[in-house]
Amino acid sequence: MSRTLVTALKFAVSLGVVAWLVWLAWDDVPELLRQEKRWGLLAAASGMILAMVVATFVRWWMLIRALGMDFHLRDALRLGFVGYLFNFVSLGSVGGDLFKAVFIAREQPGRRAEAVASVIIDRIIGLYGLFVVATVAVLWEGSYQSEAREVRVVSQFVLLGFGVGGAGILMMLIPGFTQGRMSRRLAHLPRVGPLIGRLLGAIRMFRERLGTVAAALLISVFVHVGTTCGFFWIAGGLSLPAPTLGQHLFVVPLTLLANAVPLPMGGLGAGELALDILYQHTANIVEGSGLIVVIGYRVATIFVAAVGVVYYLANRTFMNRVLENEDEIESLEDSLNEETLEGEPLHDQGTSDSDHKADSPNGGKAGKSHRAQLH
Repeated sequence: MSRTLVTALKFAVSLGVVAWLVWLAWDDVPELLRQEKRWGLLAAASGMILAMVVATFVRWWMLIRALGMDFHLRDALRLGFVGYLFNFVSLGSVGGDLFKAVFIAREQPGRRAEAVASVIIDRIIGLYGLFVVATVAVLWEGSYQSEAREVRVVSQFVLLGFGVGGAGILMMLIPGFTQGRMSRRLAHLPRVGPLIGRLLGAIRMFRERLGTVAAALLISVFVHVGTTCGFFWIAGGLSLPAPTLGQHLFVVPLTLLANAVPLPMGGLGAGELALDILYQHTANIVEGSGLIVVIGYRVATIFVAAVGVVYYLANRTFMNRVLENEDEIESLEDSLNEETLEGEPLHDQGTSDSDHKADSPNGGKAGKSHRAQLH
């Protein structure tokens, strides 16, 4: 099946879900949209969402620096915004995460495994942060004892995700799990083996850098709490009936989790469906309110993506050069397995810059020239 057809089908699914939600709430949506707008609160929500997105770029930068790579915060912000744009509009065959990994790999030849590992661990930490925030909300609100069966089931899923994630973090401390015979067997399982292999390779790189991982997790919790406030303020700014802030700390992380579904524009349709249902079951909110809040959130993210457009246009020639070699892009993830599963030693954090430059066929000049072209 061609990539164009797959993309078209994804858009059809997304738009179909949104249209179905609008049809279900057709009697209530016009009235909800006529509510008084509190523009100051909506502006604050947009500012908060932008700030939280920037915080995720800082988190990724910290993880890269922890691996001993020379990478400036300003470049992390620029690449982060362009990557956000790529995730938002699904440009070409390269998503935002892979684009960032490709750039780091080209800037620092010989360190492709570390480049991909930073992206993998960043995504995992962000995901686990969702479960941390949602778990606190579940325990605080007591939603695991809710009379609504749907809320109890979702609460149990959150607690399970928190427990499994915590167990995974503990396993990072056990060398025998991520190295040796067991890891090789897991990496060669059918279908899921390559994914497990990349994950174990990334974990091995960060096992000696747990302080940075803990700091990144704290940033993730901060980001998800701030994003939740953004959702809450959007509901208030649109004068919509909505759950309490405490209940939002439960429903918003699950909505963001639904947004991870591989649909266009960051899970369009999945997030709308999730929040609308959660609004109804957690606080008996009328149909359509959750849908409108998520659409308001997406409008705010358009402004974030617009910053990525500015950076992309300012560096269009260089960006296109990074993306022009699809064979190199496709081999990037494969090379991670080759470089990490076979136990290739990683560059130590204390290794000198001259040692890093020696890895480059250009004597380390590639990284400098790349940064010079990224304005």
